[in-house]
Amino acid sequence: MKKLSTLILVIGFIVASLQAQIAGTEKRYIRVGSLQSHFSAYGSERAWTGVYYEGLRWPAQYSFQDNSVIKRAWVACEDFVNEEGVQFSNFATYFYQGDEGISLFPMALYQTGSFLPPTVVVDGQDLTSIHASEIDTLVPDQIPDRIIRNVVNTSMGLTQERTIYAFSQQYHDNYFIKVFTFTNTGNTDWDEEIELTDSLRGVRIGWGTRYSLGREGVSNVDGAQSYGKHSWVTRRGETYPQNHLEEITEADPVKDWIRAGFSWLGQSNDITWDNIGAPALATNGRLTSPHHTGSAVLHVDVSANDPSDDVNQPVFLGWHAGDTYPSVGYQREQDIPGMAAVYSMLSGNPHGGPTNGGSTRMDEENLESITHRIDPYTVHGDGGGTNVMMTYGPFDLAHGESVVLIEAEGINGLGRDLCEEVGVRWLEAYKDPADTGPFNLPDGSTTTDKDVYKNTWVYTGKDSIMKTFGRALRNFDSGFDIPQPPQPPTYFNVESGGDKISLSWLYSPSEEDPNFGGYRLYRGIGSADTTHEEIFACGYGTENPTLVYEYDDLSPSRGQSYYYYIVAFNDGSNNQTDLNPKGPLHSSRYYTQTTQPATLQRQAGLSLDDIRIVPNPFNIRRSGTKLDFVREPNMLGFLDIPGQCTIRIYTERGDLVKTIEHTNGTGDEYWRQVTDHRQTIVSGVYLAHFELPDGRSTYRKFLVIR
Repeated sequence: MKKLSTLILVIGFIVASLQAQIAGTEKRYIRVGSLQSHFSAYGSERAWTGVYYEGLRWPAQYSFQDNSVIKRAWVACEDFVNEEGVQFSNFATYFYQGDEGISLFPMALYQTGSFLPPTVVVDGQDLTSIHASEIDTLVPDQIPDRIIRNVVNTSMGLTQERTIYAFSQQYHDNYFIKVFTFTNTGNTDWDEEIELTDSLRGVRIGWGTRYSLGREGVSNVDGAQSYGKHSWVTRRGETYPQNHLEEITEADPVKDWIRAGFSWLGQSNDITWDNIGAPALATNGRLTSPHHTGSAVLHVDVSANDPSDDVNQPVFLGWHAGDTYPSVGYQREQDIPGMAAVYSMLSGNPHGGPTNGGSTRMDEENLESITHRIDPYTVHGDGGGTNVMMTYGPFDLAHGESVVLIEAEGINGLGRDLCEEVGVRWLEAYKDPADTGPFNLPDGSTTTDKDVYKNTWVYTGKDSIMKTFGRALRNFDSGFDIPQPPQPPTYFNVESGGDKISLSWLYSPSEEDPNFGGYRLYRGIGSADTTHEEIFACGYGTENPTLVYEYDDLSPSRGQSYYYYIVAFNDGSNNQTDLNPKGPLHSSRYYTQTTQPATLQRQAGLSLDDIRIVPNPFNIRRSGTKLDFVREPNMLGFLDIPGQCTIRIYTERGDLVKTIEHTNGTGDEYWRQVTDHRQTIVSGVYLAHFELPDGRSTYRKFLVIR
């Protein structure tokens, strides 16, 4: 705790020196690990972008993995007198962007990095420049890869400082550690003047957090899950006071005594199949919602004068109906009923009564079996879904005094390979009622019930998220003394070529470390959103610090897209503690992963007679298979074309649907069968007209079958 306390003091000094009025709409993004998200200047987060719910992406290498919906946060106290002398029996503030300038006054939002991220270039395009402004300054001595600092004054004179720590080490990159420091500054607005100097009595703090459990899974359930309608909530930590001194090890990593609450996707009354894991019925059955998402309590000050951990906090840990919460009303009125209701809610009394919440394991109270089809929101009837609820207090804070709360927010669950394996097998049985397995369960036994099979695998996520919380707790208790991975290469370049794709990179600063091992290259085919496989590994050379490493990928096929990332690795000699599994560590893939494709490019065709269209005919039933372009459905290739030409696509009756200007001097052009009006073409016969700048032209006919 001493190391972390020193770090918090340093951070507080830096934040204090940076404070100034900022807009509540400002955000900073953390993108270094498998869990990635944004944090807002107004002190809490609502994920809605106007189009979808964004945030808490895991695993971040795949598309549509957002888990966030909203975090509703409040602070409240008793016997409060505002700067105008108005008396409140209870006063409450809601961390809501719309209250900026009324009850919330954002003062600082700032991100530091331990090193500059590498530059990643694909065919001359810098993929990293778009995020260059996200790091405000470098602090080479900080242990976490990223630290975000956020300060918000409130109309109560209670200032919230949030410090978010993120790590890229492979065993600690799926959670954020959040340190909340609440200080009675007496500052009720944006300026430096102190308006209040009285003590704050009976301060209570809390938040309800709702999760969607994977944006991809929404399309496999119904639109309502986008705001978390069908999410279960459970809790752990009932025996924390009796067990908190027990050691956690990698040999015994799952401890139910850790104070935690988390969510996962439950059943839906709107569909007819078992929805646990959100199997993708329209495709191959892959489980699209393995996510178990929530927070663990790592530390709560006993009081402003006693920084030891209060084993009896939080005062409330459990679940609460999604959209059932009181309004704090206008901040200048006296004794607003909603403020008293907020205070009661933060004291542990669910708003709306005991049917709307409880300090219980909501799932275990209501699920009769692993395949019980109850829709979780029907427990309380709030169509908004269910929140993980945590509240703290009461604290008495004299002017200038502070209290610290520390949590870890994380996600875990089945990996993509198991989501594929289990989902595909479940779908086979779903389509064939006579298929009764046997189906293999995680413990090595079998079942004849396809839903028991699927759900048992999905529910291993409960142990997985508790393992994550255990690692976060050990990391915190150690003062962030986890073994560090090497830094990534400082530059990664990918160039498409005529007979190869060339990759080169500059050295990692960690080559100077005695345990440095070398580099590994990984490749994905057809999409950045796919499994990447190792294609090359090498050692290193330190005698030339400007050494450029090179590798030519000679195996790509024409017309196929390729995506790469590179990691630096060590020999694991620095990773011999029990803070995570022992063995070699590697830099994060997210520093170097490419999101733009590289392709083989052929020389321009020498004759109009050589032009080919591949595949022809195009058949949607084999699209995206090894017979055509892997994982790229709808792809058509125009091959051996002139280096400069205009390609016009017509229907058989002569309607122009697409014009392509081919100007890159190569002999290839690829088209995903989308018209100039962004519509996918239908089945039929089409004509492709190829015209050179000098007016010469030719036609090719092709068939599309859908």
